[in-house]
Amino acid sequence: MGNHYDKDKKLFKIGEVARIFNISMGTLRHYEKAGLLKPEYVDEASGYRYYSDRQFEVLNTIRYLRVLDMSLEEIADFLKDRDIDVIEEKLENQKALIAQKQHELELVSRKIDHRLEQIRDAVQSELDVIRECTIPASRIVWMRDSLKLSTYLDLEEQIRILQKNQSQPLVFMGKVGVGISQETLLAGQYGNYELVYIILDEEDEYKGETEYIEELPCVSVRFNGSHKEAPAYYKALARYIKENGMEIAGFSREVTLIDNGITNDESKFVTQISIPVKKIK
Repeated sequence: MGNHYDKDKKLFKIGEVARIFNISMGTLRHYEKAGLLKPEYVDEASGYRYYSDRQFEVLNTIRYLRVLDMSLEEIADFLKDRDIDVIEEKLENQKALIAQKQHELELVSRKIDHRLEQIRDAVQSELDVIRECTIPASRIVWMRDSLKLSTYLDLEEQIRILQKNQSQPLVFMGKVGVGISQETLLAGQYGNYELVYIILDEEDEYKGETEYIEELPCVSVRFNGSHKEAPAYYKALARYIKENGMEIAGFSREVTLIDNGITNDESKFVTQISIPVKKIK
């Protein structure tokens, strides 16, 4: 930091430079601290900082590279060794980094679209109506565990296990489900869950074993409430299956589409139960 005042140079106070370049004085101080742009002269008595017009080109370069989202560390490295080959390499690296960020943002955008579609569908649910439909084909990660559920918090331990060693969080609203095995359903035991699973979006990367499940015919119902209200609906589904010449053909899928993760108003909770079925020949 030079403290020699050359009267032949035109100097500008830090506030003047900030106004000229439409940036804050705090930003200029930050550039100074990062070693990018030190004032031409500092008055030892007052502490006032002054910049020369020859430094404007450097400041323009810094601002240009910041617009390209280059880090201050990379910019400082370039300013120490300004050369065509150096800036070309840094711009190529920055272009690759931006392409990666664009890809990541596209994945996030698609995830948001999935959740918006699911929430809007759940809000418009026709409740307490049993339907014959299909469980969409899906890719899941799952684990067997016996548990009873009273609130969504009872699943936290299992979710943490399924998410272990994952670089990106997997749990989003309406993606975590529980299930009851075919054998237990046939025995009419609807209070004990034996499976916990996470439905993976197409763009989800999972480090570990996953399973792809084909589309399956099912009977399904949506109701106002959560897992603690589910047993009565399992009974209704079992009765419907029997009365309509079908039999249970797999484990149930039970998902809270709207719960505490979205609203504190329990009157708006929506849970869906789907049971795979096949016609009795």
